[in-house]
Amino acid sequence: GPDGAGGDVKRSALLEEFRTSKVRKFELCDILPECDEFCRDQHGSRFIQTKLEIAPPSETEIVFEALLPTALSLMTDLFGNYVVQKFLERGSQEQRSALAKTMQGRVLQLSLDMYGCRVVQKAVEVVDGEEQAVLVNELQGHVMKCVRDQNGNHVIQKCIERSAPATIQFIVDDFIGQVVPLATHPYGCRVIQRILEYCGHSQVINVLNEIVESTRDLVFDQYGNYVVQHVLEHGQPKERSGVLERLRWQLVALSQHKFASNVVEKLLQFSAHHTRQVMLEEFTGEVNGQPAILVMMRDAYGNYVIQKALDVCQGADRERLIACIKEHLLALRKFTYGKHIIAHIEKLESQ
Repeated sequence: GPDGAGGDVKRSALLEEFRTSKVRKFELCDILPECDEFCRDQHGSRFIQTKLEIAPPSETEIVFEALLPTALSLMTDLFGNYVVQKFLERGSQEQRSALAKTMQGRVLQLSLDMYGCRVVQKAVEVVDGEEQAVLVNELQGHVMKCVRDQNGNHVIQKCIERSAPATIQFIVDDFIGQVVPLATHPYGCRVIQRILEYCGHSQVINVLNEIVESTRDLVFDQYGNYVVQHVLEHGQPKERSGVLERLRWQLVALSQHKFASNVVEKLLQFSAHHTRQVMLEEFTGEVNGQPAILVMMRDAYGNYVIQKALDVCQGADRERLIACIKEHLLALRKFTYGKHIIAHIEKLESQ
C-alpha cells in the first residue's frame, strides 16, 4: 500500500486504533509512546502536522522531545520528512537549532535523498546565518555532484537564493571553467540561472564571461539557450553587446531555430536602441538573394521574432520595419504566419 514498505505493515495497537476508531478523539499527547511510528504513517503524519499548526508551545515541545532521537531517519522518510519540515517551519529557535545540529555531518547525504533534500531546503530557509553557513559549508567539494543530481540541485538552488554572498562563494568558484557543460545540463542550467539572479555582478563576472564567450554553442542547445537569455536579462550592457557580437550576421538563420530564436527575441527585448538598429539592419536586408524579412516571416519561429521586433521597436525603427513588411504584403497573405504579422501591424497602427 501507500504506507511505505508494503501492504502488510506491522502496526502498533495504538496506530491501528488511531486509523480505525470512530469513537476515540486523539490528541498529540496520546501518540507520544509511538511518536516515531505515527510520523512514518500517512495518516499519522498528517494528524501530527495538522495538530502542530494549532498546538501551544508546551505541547509542541513534548512532541519534539519524543521525535528528536529519530529525527535524522525521519528526514528521509516518505511521510516523516513533512513532520520535520513542520518543526523547522513553526518550531522555536531552540527546536530549529536542535534539528540543524542533528543534520550536521549528514547534509550531503540528505541533499541527495528524495525526501531529505526537502528538509535541507527548509533548514536553509529558516535557520540563522551562522547555523545556515555551517550546513551549507558541508557541500564544499561536492557542488558538481549535487548540481547533477535530481535532488541535490534543488538544495544548491536554495543555498544560492537564501545565503549571504560570502557563504556561497565556493559554489560560484566551482563553476569556473565548467560553465558550458553545466549550462547544457538539465539541472545545471537552472543552477546557473539562479546564480545570475541572486549574486552580484562582481561575484559572477567570470561565469558571465564564460557564457558570453560560448554564446554560439549555447544558443542552439535546449538548455543552454535559457542561460544566454538569462545573461541578456540580468547582465549588463557589456554582456549584451558581447552576445550580439557573437551572433551578428547570423540573426536571420538563428531566428529560424527552435532554441536560438528565443535568444534573438530576448536580445531585442533587453537591448539598447543602437543594438536594435544593428539587428534591424539584418532583418530588413537580404539573405542569399532573398529579402530576409520574407524568409523570417515564412518561418514558424522567425515570425515570432518579427512580432517581438514590432512590439519593442519604437518611432522611426518601427516605421522602417513596418515599411519593409508592407513591401511584401501580397506574398505575406499567402502563408499562415504572414497573416499573424499583418494582424499584428493592423493592431499596432490602430493604437
